[in-house]
Order: sequence, then structure tokens, then C-alpha cells
Amino acid sequence: MSKAFVKESDAEFEDEDEVPDPSPKGVKNYITPRGFKALQDELKYLRRDERPKVVEIVSWAAGNGDRSENGDYIYGKKRLREIDRRMRFLLKRLEAAEIVEPTQQPNKDKVFFGATVTYADEEDNERTVRIVGVDEADLERGEVSWISPVARALLKAEVGDVVDVRTPRGPQQVEVVKIVYEDR
Repeated sequence: MSKAFVKESDAEFEDEDEVPDPSPKGVKNYITPRGFKALQDELKYLRRDERPKVVEIVSWAAGNGDRSENGDYIYGKKRLREIDRRMRFLLKRLEAAEIVEPTQQPNKDKVFFGATVTYADEEDNERTVRIVGVDEADLERGEVSWISPVARALLKAEVGDVVDVRTPRGPQQVEVVKIVYEDR
């Protein structure tokens, strides 16, 4: 089908080379073993559970006649494209992943990938973050990407160091209080 007759939102990532990559160009895709397993589990779920169910619905809907006004068929085909796009993305991320075991860090006195860092801001408010890969960052769980401004400021710092963190309110100084390398 000509792209002239496809809605822009449907054609946005039709080619697998167009799948967006969350990491900056030329930067390695570091990931913890737990994060790698989570991506593998999601891929396995999509491949073995989600996609076969949607294929079944689409084939049933296709047998019902006129496909142009068949909501199950139209939605199912759209959902299949989304699943396939996500699977391509996960495959690319898993292929590019470089697994880093935080507990194997030889220099545990400094902040590196996988460290759980407690720091205090200028008002003595303490906050704990764990530095993880781009694909596994989750601020609600206190996990920040190693390329985030907070993590970049903390990298290579030691307990007692004061570093400048870029925040939306401007630069802020924080002091590293504690560094722990654990397998969470």
C-alpha cells in the first residue's frame, strides 16, 4: 500500500530501522542483570502470550466479512503492529545490552553504574537513588538512568564529596552520604 494512503501515526515506525532508541548515539546500553531479565520476560510474554491472542482475534474478525467497518479487525491489526514494533525494539535493546553486575564493582568507594547512592541537598533533605540502565529507570522506585543529570553528577564521587546537580530550578549542590552496591 502506498504511504500516501496510510495515516501518519500508522506509518510512523513501520520500518524496523525507524524504531526509536532511548540512548544517545554512540553510548553503550548498560543494564543490570535484573533489567536484562525484565526485558527478556516482556519479549517472551509478547511473543508467546499477547501476540497469539491478538492474531486469533484478527483471524476471527477477518472471517466475519467486511473488514473496512470491522472494529475488531481494525483494532487487532493496529495492536499487532504495536506488538511487533515493541518486539523489534526489545530485540534491538537486548542485542545491544552490556550487562553490568553491580556487586562485582572493584572500587566500591566511588559511585559507578549500579550503585545505590544516598545524598543530601542544601536543605539537608536526604534522597536515595539507584543508578541503572536507560531501559530500567523508574523514578517511583528511586532508579535513575546512568545518563540522567543526577547520575552524571554523582558518577565517580565518594562519600563526603559535594557535587553540582543540574535541576529545573537551576544548579544545586548535593553531598554524597552513602554508597552501596547491592543486588536488588
